[in-house]
Amino acid sequence: MELRHLHYFIAVAEELHFSRAAERLHISQPPLSQQIRDLEEELGVKLFERTKRQVHLTEAGNVFLEHSYLVLAQLEQAIEATQRIGRGEVGRLAIGFVDSAMYTVLPEILRSFREQFPAIELRLHELTTAQQIQALYDKQVDVGIVRSAISEPGLSVECLLPESLVLALPETHPLSAQTQVSLSALADESFILFPAKMGPVFYEQMITIFQQAGFHPKVAQEAVQMQTIIGLVEAGLGIAIVPASLQNFHRSGVIYRPLQEHLSDTGLYLTWRQHDSSSVIGAFLSLTRKTTQGGATRPPTQQSA
Repeated sequence: MELRHLHYFIAVAEELHFSRAAERLHISQPPLSQQIRDLEEELGVKLFERTKRQVHLTEAGNVFLEHSYLVLAQLEQAIEATQRIGRGEVGRLAIGFVDSAMYTVLPEILRSFREQFPAIELRLHELTTAQQIQALYDKQVDVGIVRSAISEPGLSVECLLPESLVLALPETHPLSAQTQVSLSALADESFILFPAKMGPVFYEQMITIFQQAGFHPKVAQEAVQMQTIIGLVEAGLGIAIVPASLQNFHRSGVIYRPLQEHLSDTGLYLTWRQHDSSSVIGAFLSLTRKTTQGGATRPPTQQSA
Protein backbone atom coordinates (compact mmCIF):
# COMPACT_ATOMS: atom_id res chain seq x y z
CA MET A 1 0.00 0.00 0.00
CA GLU A 2 1.24 3.44 -0.92
CA LEU A 3 0.35 6.84 0.46
CA ARG A 4 -1.44 7.77 -2.77
CA HIS A 5 -3.90 4.94 -2.15
CA LEU A 6 -5.05 6.71 1.03
CA HIS A 7 -5.49 10.00 -0.81
CA TYR A 8 -7.48 8.25 -3.58
CA PHE A 9 -9.63 6.41 -1.06
CA ILE A 10 -10.37 9.55 0.99
CA ALA A 11 -11.34 11.51 -2.12
CA VAL A 12 -13.84 8.85 -3.20
CA ALA A 13 -15.13 8.42 0.39
CA GLU A 14 -15.75 12.17 0.73
CA GLU A 15 -17.25 12.67 -2.72
CA LEU A 16 -19.09 9.30 -2.90
CA HIS A 17 -18.75 9.74 -6.63
CA PHE A 18 -15.88 8.40 -8.73
CA SER A 19 -16.06 11.04 -11.46
CA ARG A 20 -16.01 13.96 -9.00
CA ALA A 21 -13.22 12.31 -7.01
CA ALA A 22 -11.17 11.82 -10.19
CA GLU A 23 -11.66 15.45 -11.12
CA ARG A 24 -10.59 16.53 -7.64
CA LEU A 25 -7.47 14.39 -7.90
CA HIS A 26 -6.73 15.59 -11.45
CA ILE A 27 -6.71 12.05 -12.87
CA SER A 28 -9.12 10.19 -15.14
CA GLN A 29 -11.80 7.94 -13.66
CA PRO A 30 -10.63 4.50 -14.95
CA PRO A 31 -7.23 4.63 -13.21
CA LEU A 32 -8.92 5.81 -10.01
CA SER A 33 -11.40 2.94 -10.10
CA GLN A 34 -8.54 0.50 -10.68
CA GLN A 35 -6.55 1.93 -7.73
CA ILE A 36 -9.55 1.49 -5.42
CA ARG A 37 -10.03 -2.11 -6.61
CA ASP A 38 -6.32 -2.78 -5.99
CA LEU A 39 -6.66 -1.33 -2.47
CA GLU A 40 -9.70 -3.49 -1.69
CA GLU A 41 -7.90 -6.54 -2.99
CA GLU A 42 -4.88 -5.83 -0.85
CA LEU A 43 -7.03 -5.32 2.25
CA GLY A 44 -9.25 -8.28 1.47
CA VAL A 45 -12.44 -6.31 2.14
CA LYS A 46 -14.87 -4.18 0.17
CA LEU A 47 -14.64 -0.50 1.02
CA PHE A 48 -17.49 0.70 -1.18
CA GLU A 49 -20.87 -0.56 -2.26
CA ARG A 50 -21.37 0.49 -5.88
CA THR A 51 -24.54 0.78 -7.89
CA LYS A 52 -25.13 2.50 -11.19
CA ARG A 53 -26.42 5.57 -9.39
CA GLN A 54 -24.75 5.60 -5.97
CA VAL A 55 -21.56 4.82 -4.09
CA HIS A 56 -21.67 4.07 -0.36
CA LEU A 57 -19.00 3.25 2.19
CA THR A 58 -19.22 -0.19 3.74
CA GLU A 59 -18.83 -0.64 7.48
CA ALA A 60 -15.20 -1.59 6.85
CA GLY A 61 -14.86 1.47 4.62
CA ASN A 62 -16.03 3.77 7.42
CA VAL A 63 -13.47 2.29 9.82
CA PHE A 64 -10.70 2.55 7.22
CA LEU A 65 -11.64 6.20 6.52
CA GLU A 66 -11.37 7.10 10.20
CA HIS A 67 -7.94 5.53 10.46
CA SER A 68 -6.82 7.01 7.15
CA TYR A 69 -7.47 10.47 8.55
CA LEU A 70 -5.38 9.60 11.60
CA VAL A 71 -2.51 8.28 9.48
CA LEU A 72 -2.37 11.43 7.35
CA ALA A 73 -2.60 13.69 10.42
CA GLN A 74 0.27 11.83 12.06
CA LEU A 75 2.27 12.06 8.86
CA GLU A 76 1.72 15.82 8.70
CA GLN A 77 2.85 16.13 12.31
CA ALA A 78 5.95 14.07 11.57
CA ILE A 79 6.76 16.24 8.55
CA GLU A 80 6.28 19.44 10.53
CA ALA A 81 8.41 18.18 13.43
CA THR A 82 11.15 17.08 11.04
CA GLN A 83 11.14 20.43 9.27
CA ARG A 84 11.25 22.31 12.57
CA ILE A 85 14.26 20.26 13.63
CA GLY A 86 15.86 21.00 10.27
CA ARG A 87 15.32 24.71 10.83
CA GLY A 88 16.75 24.48 14.35
CA GLU A 89 13.44 25.29 16.03
CA VAL A 90 13.31 22.32 18.41
CA GLY A 91 15.88 20.38 20.38
CA ARG A 92 18.36 21.10 23.13
CA LEU A 93 21.24 23.54 23.38
CA ALA A 94 23.92 23.57 26.07
CA ILE A 95 25.66 26.94 26.36
CA GLY A 96 28.84 27.58 28.31
CA PHE A 97 29.68 31.15 29.31
CA VAL A 98 32.13 33.16 31.36
CA ASP A 99 30.50 35.09 34.16
CA SER A 100 31.26 38.51 32.64
CA ALA A 101 29.03 37.66 29.65
CA MET A 102 26.06 38.16 31.97
CA TYR A 103 26.95 41.85 32.29
CA THR A 104 26.86 42.47 28.54
CA VAL A 105 25.44 40.43 25.68
CA LEU A 106 24.17 37.17 27.14
CA PRO A 107 20.87 38.27 28.77
CA GLU A 108 19.69 39.94 25.55
CA ILE A 109 20.76 36.93 23.46
CA LEU A 110 18.94 34.49 25.74
CA ARG A 111 15.81 36.65 25.79
CA SER A 112 15.69 36.87 21.99
CA PHE A 113 16.45 33.18 21.57
CA ARG A 114 13.71 32.17 23.99
CA GLU A 115 11.20 34.37 22.15
CA GLN A 116 12.06 32.99 18.72
CA PHE A 117 12.72 29.36 19.64
CA PRO A 118 10.50 28.54 22.64
CA ALA A 119 10.61 24.78 21.90
CA ILE A 120 14.39 24.55 22.34
CA GLU A 121 15.49 23.47 25.80
CA LEU A 122 18.36 25.66 26.99
CA ARG A 123 20.97 24.40 29.45
CA LEU A 124 23.33 27.06 30.78
CA HIS A 125 26.72 26.37 32.33
CA GLU A 126 28.82 29.10 33.92
CA LEU A 127 32.40 28.00 33.20
CA THR A 128 35.82 29.52 32.77
CA THR A 129 37.33 29.68 29.30
CA ALA A 130 39.52 26.63 29.94
CA GLN A 131 36.58 24.66 31.32
CA GLN A 132 34.48 25.54 28.27
CA ILE A 133 37.17 24.33 25.88
CA GLN A 134 37.25 20.96 27.61
CA ALA A 135 33.44 20.84 27.79
CA LEU A 136 33.25 21.42 24.03
CA TYR A 137 35.67 18.58 23.38
CA ASP A 138 33.69 16.34 25.75
CA LYS A 139 30.40 17.43 24.08
CA GLN A 140 29.04 18.65 27.39
CA VAL A 141 28.31 22.05 25.85
CA ASP A 142 27.44 22.93 22.26
CA VAL A 143 28.48 26.59 22.19
CA GLY A 144 30.83 28.56 24.39
CA ILE A 145 31.12 32.25 25.17
CA VAL A 146 34.72 32.69 26.23
CA ARG A 147 37.05 35.52 27.21
CA SER A 148 39.70 36.28 24.57
CA ALA A 149 40.41 34.82 21.13
CA ILE A 150 41.35 31.24 21.86
CA SER A 151 43.06 29.05 19.27
CA GLU A 152 42.25 25.40 19.74
CA PRO A 153 42.23 22.54 17.18
CA GLY A 154 38.78 21.56 16.03
CA LEU A 155 37.08 24.68 17.41
CA SER A 156 35.75 27.67 15.48
CA VAL A 157 36.08 31.08 17.12
CA GLU A 158 34.29 34.30 16.29
CA CYS A 159 34.37 37.69 18.00
CA LEU A 160 31.10 38.42 19.70
CA LEU A 161 31.84 41.68 21.48
CA PRO A 162 35.15 43.59 21.59
CA GLU A 163 35.83 45.36 24.87
CA SER A 164 38.32 47.81 26.25
CA LEU A 165 40.08 47.29 29.58
CA VAL A 166 39.71 49.52 32.61
CA LEU A 167 41.25 49.78 36.05
CA ALA A 168 39.17 48.75 39.07
CA LEU A 169 40.14 50.56 42.30
CA PRO A 170 38.86 50.84 45.86
CA GLU A 171 37.13 54.21 46.06
CA THR A 172 39.53 55.23 48.83
CA HIS A 173 42.61 54.56 46.69
CA PRO A 174 44.77 57.66 46.03
CA LEU A 175 44.63 57.03 42.26
CA SER A 176 40.85 57.33 42.32
CA ALA A 177 41.23 61.10 42.20
CA GLN A 178 42.64 60.84 38.66
CA THR A 179 40.38 60.81 35.63
CA GLN A 180 42.86 58.56 33.83
CA VAL A 181 45.62 56.40 35.25
CA SER A 182 48.98 55.59 33.69
CA LEU A 183 50.25 52.03 33.88
CA SER A 184 53.58 53.34 35.17
CA ALA A 185 51.80 54.52 38.31
CA LEU A 186 50.82 50.93 39.09
CA ALA A 187 54.30 49.40 39.41
CA ASP A 188 54.15 49.19 43.21
CA GLU A 189 50.51 48.17 43.45
CA SER A 190 49.18 44.75 44.44
CA PHE A 191 46.95 43.10 41.85
CA ILE A 192 44.05 40.70 41.84
CA LEU A 193 44.58 38.48 38.78
CA PHE A 194 42.65 35.85 36.92
CA PRO A 195 44.57 32.53 37.21
CA ALA A 196 46.59 31.45 34.17
CA LYS A 197 45.28 27.88 34.11
CA MET A 198 41.66 29.04 33.89
CA GLY A 199 42.16 31.53 31.07
CA PRO A 200 45.69 31.43 29.67
CA VAL A 201 45.04 33.82 26.77
CA PHE A 202 43.57 36.54 29.01
CA TYR A 203 46.26 35.98 31.63
CA GLU A 204 49.04 36.30 29.06
CA GLN A 205 47.42 39.48 27.79
CA MET A 206 47.57 40.95 31.30
CA ILE A 207 51.21 39.94 31.79
CA THR A 208 52.16 41.43 28.42
CA ILE A 209 50.50 44.72 29.40
CA PHE A 210 52.53 44.88 32.60
CA GLN A 211 55.77 43.94 30.85
CA GLN A 212 55.28 46.67 28.27
CA ALA A 213 54.86 49.09 31.13
CA GLY A 214 58.22 47.93 32.50
CA PHE A 215 57.26 45.89 35.57
CA HIS A 216 56.02 42.51 36.70
CA PRO A 217 52.84 42.66 38.79
CA LYS A 218 52.75 41.92 42.49
CA VAL A 219 49.98 39.35 42.78
CA ALA A 220 48.05 39.70 46.03
CA GLN A 221 45.37 37.16 45.13
CA GLU A 222 43.99 35.14 42.24
CA ALA A 223 40.26 34.72 41.63
CA VAL A 224 38.34 32.71 39.05
CA GLN A 225 35.14 34.77 38.85
CA MET A 226 35.16 38.38 37.76
CA GLN A 227 32.67 39.40 40.44
CA THR A 228 35.01 37.84 43.00
CA ILE A 229 37.86 39.94 41.65
CA ILE A 230 35.73 43.07 42.10
CA GLY A 231 34.77 41.94 45.61
CA LEU A 232 38.44 41.57 46.53
CA VAL A 233 39.13 45.04 45.13
CA GLU A 234 36.33 46.38 47.31
CA ALA A 235 37.92 44.65 50.30
CA GLY A 236 41.15 46.57 49.64
CA LEU A 237 43.25 43.50 48.83
CA GLY A 238 44.47 44.96 45.56
CA ILE A 239 43.51 46.55 42.26
CA ALA A 240 42.63 44.88 38.97
CA ILE A 241 42.56 45.46 35.23
CA VAL A 242 39.22 44.15 34.01
CA PRO A 243 36.96 44.23 30.94
CA ALA A 244 34.89 47.39 30.70
CA SER A 245 31.68 45.37 31.01
CA LEU A 246 32.44 44.84 34.69
CA GLN A 247 31.29 48.42 35.21
CA ASN A 248 27.78 47.01 34.89
CA PHE A 249 28.45 45.01 38.06
CA HIS A 250 27.74 47.77 40.53
CA ARG A 251 29.66 47.30 43.76
CA SER A 252 29.77 50.00 46.39
CA GLY A 253 33.31 50.95 47.26
CA VAL A 254 34.73 50.23 43.78
CA ILE A 255 35.35 52.74 41.02
CA TYR A 256 36.66 52.32 37.48
CA ARG A 257 39.17 54.44 35.64
CA PRO A 258 40.37 54.33 32.04
CA LEU A 259 44.07 53.85 31.43
CA GLN A 260 46.13 56.45 29.59
CA GLU A 261 47.92 53.92 27.44
CA HIS A 262 46.23 52.29 24.47
CA LEU A 263 45.85 48.64 25.41
CA SER A 264 45.01 45.74 23.18
CA ASP A 265 41.31 45.01 23.49
CA THR A 266 39.87 41.97 25.13
CA GLY A 267 36.45 40.64 24.21
CA LEU A 268 33.87 37.93 24.34
CA TYR A 269 34.10 35.23 21.69
CA LEU A 270 31.78 32.53 20.42
CA THR A 271 33.30 29.10 20.04
CA TRP A 272 31.88 25.79 18.82
CA ARG A 273 33.01 22.52 17.30
CA GLN A 274 34.03 23.11 13.68
CA HIS A 275 32.30 20.10 12.18
CA ASP A 276 29.13 20.18 14.27
CA SER A 277 26.30 20.58 11.76
CA SER A 278 23.51 20.89 14.32
CA SER A 279 20.77 23.16 13.04
CA VAL A 280 20.06 24.27 16.62
CA ILE A 281 23.64 25.52 16.96
CA GLY A 282 23.32 27.23 13.59
CA ALA A 283 20.13 28.97 14.71
CA PHE A 284 21.81 30.18 17.91
CA LEU A 285 24.87 31.50 16.09
CA SER A 286 22.71 33.30 13.54
CA LEU A 287 20.52 34.94 16.16
CA THR A 288 23.55 35.90 18.25
CA ARG A 289 25.16 37.65 15.28
CA LYS A 290 21.96 39.55 14.53
CA THR A 291 21.52 40.56 18.16
CA THR A 292 25.02 41.95 18.59
CA GLN A 293 25.51 43.39 15.11
CA GLY A 294 22.09 45.02 15.23
CA GLY A 295 23.19 47.15 18.14
CA ALA A 296 20.82 45.67 20.70
CA THR A 297 23.70 45.32 23.12
CA ARG A 298 26.75 47.55 23.38
CA PRO A 299 29.72 47.50 25.74
CA PRO A 300 29.41 50.09 28.49
CA THR A 301 31.16 53.40 28.14
CA GLN A 302 34.03 54.10 30.48
CA GLN A 303 32.78 56.00 33.47
CA SER A 304 34.65 58.33 35.74
CA ALA A 305 32.60 58.34 38.90
